[in-house]
Amino acid sequence: MDGPVGVSQCPIPAGSTFVYDFNITQPGTYWYHSHDNGQYPDGLRGPLIIHDPESPYKGQYDEEIVLTLSDWYHDQMQTLIPQFISVTNPTGAEPVPDAALFNDTQNLQVMVEPGKTYMIRMVNMAAFAAQYVWFEGHTMRIVEVDGIYTDPAEADMIYITAGQRYSVLITTKNDTSTNFAFVGSMDQDLFDTVSDTLKPNVTGWLVYDLTKKLPVPMLVDEFVPFDDFALVPTDREEIFDNVDYSFELEVVMDNLNDGANYAFFNNITYVRPKVPSLYTALSAGDLSSNSYIYGSNTNAFVLKKDDVVEIVVNNNDPGKHPFHLHGHSFQAVARSDENAGYYAYNTSLSQIPMRRDTFMVRPQGYIVLRFRADNPDMSLPSLFINPVFSPPSYLTSKADMSFFSPRVWLFHCHIEWHVDSGLIATMIEAPEILQQTTTIPPSHLAACQAQGIPTVGNAAANTDDFFDLRGENMPPPPIPAGFTVRGIIALVFSCLSAFLGIAVISWYGLGEVGKEGSAQAINVVAKAGVVDIDRIVSMPEKVVPNERAQDI
Repeated sequence: MDGPVGVSQCPIPAGSTFVYDFNITQPGTYWYHSHDNGQYPDGLRGPLIIHDPESPYKGQYDEEIVLTLSDWYHDQMQTLIPQFISVTNPTGAEPVPDAALFNDTQNLQVMVEPGKTYMIRMVNMAAFAAQYVWFEGHTMRIVEVDGIYTDPAEADMIYITAGQRYSVLITTKNDTSTNFAFVGSMDQDLFDTVSDTLKPNVTGWLVYDLTKKLPVPMLVDEFVPFDDFALVPTDREEIFDNVDYSFELEVVMDNLNDGANYAFFNNITYVRPKVPSLYTALSAGDLSSNSYIYGSNTNAFVLKKDDVVEIVVNNNDPGKHPFHLHGHSFQAVARSDENAGYYAYNTSLSQIPMRRDTFMVRPQGYIVLRFRADNPDMSLPSLFINPVFSPPSYLTSKADMSFFSPRVWLFHCHIEWHVDSGLIATMIEAPEILQQTTTIPPSHLAACQAQGIPTVGNAAANTDDFFDLRGENMPPPPIPAGFTVRGIIALVFSCLSAFLGIAVISWYGLGEVGKEGSAQAINVVAKAGVVDIDRIVSMPEKVVPNERAQDI
């Protein structure tokens, strides 16, 4: 079961209970989190560890430790998102976190015993920040990433982006004379601005002896992390060399006509459809394989069962992006250095490529990802909300009533700010088979009905003509030809200066004119929306900006 809102389900209604009941077949280090309105950075998240009785590293370690990494904001997302996607932030500068955390705290102490080997499972649950991580006096042996076992690879430092997971083996010292620091340091290259109050580092300790001091971490001269592209999966899966379907996704950040900055794949910024894409696939009949019906702004790609799919991501942006695919791990067959430009299809490819479900593409670079469209995701979810209506017959008459198998998966940047601003594509996997094997529980449909969300039709909820997208959810229109980001910034600050100028002139002018002149000045200022007219009348000696002025 996969739960992104607008993709495979409707939002969970406020005050209700939603229970996911599913079969686990993939061992490894994972995490659960909300996929709606940027909720998970506020706390709706947690690690999910699936133990494997047949792990290739079974018996090679004594204990497990789960270590989460995250970035901490003093403000909640409901405040930060409107500030981020705003005409007052035309460059799209992402909100910078206030601090880094281990296990949602700082100064974490992890008790260890001498001469033991620990499996440390690390999960980066951040909204934004990647972190460099190292353990002083100890060498890590990487053995798993994102649920994929790898040959042991020694590393002194790793780089873990938002959404990524690492499992490492660490063997402790044979004596207890010293405790050792371990450190997470946020990648400040991601930040447009760095404030004096930023706390980019978080320190924890491997504590051998509580009576010994906790040492201050040593300074590092430079960050030299292990390159995950060099990892080798233990199963030696060879490259998928016969590609059935290949497409490119160009990453661009740009402004729309509302002045705000958005994220785009191929000049399309994602907008949630009126009908969840899974429900469109189920109700579209023979048209389910036509990507057009899923909307103009969902970046929908229809995949055939068992096809080898190649995604070429060209990052036309000066920032790093960790890309994640739901429902699959993919092979990274090629990844460029920074500033390499677009993929030219002349690069030698890894024959036993690294696999994971979240890969970072470097600034102004590219990555080439391949996977096989073969995930049935057979599961049995249930939503404990009393159904209040009879579901449509097409949702209850399928032969296999026991399994709910959505094959609609998101591909997106795992920086939450970029999800919010539209850096998302939709993979519609084998929709004709989906219709034969999938049943939506009545209680799921009731959740949609309780919120007035349609469950039938195309992205615009049209059922008479699936090619009629009139009324679909749309982004703001493009900016007029000739406008640039620099021009928008100049316009915003010119308007701000003008309003402030009016306010200042009015303030000084009120002290020099009579009642009649004061009334005229007050009317001018009130129409400009810069000050609170009632407070001017009652307190003429003090001008107080109102909400409209503060929003500029």
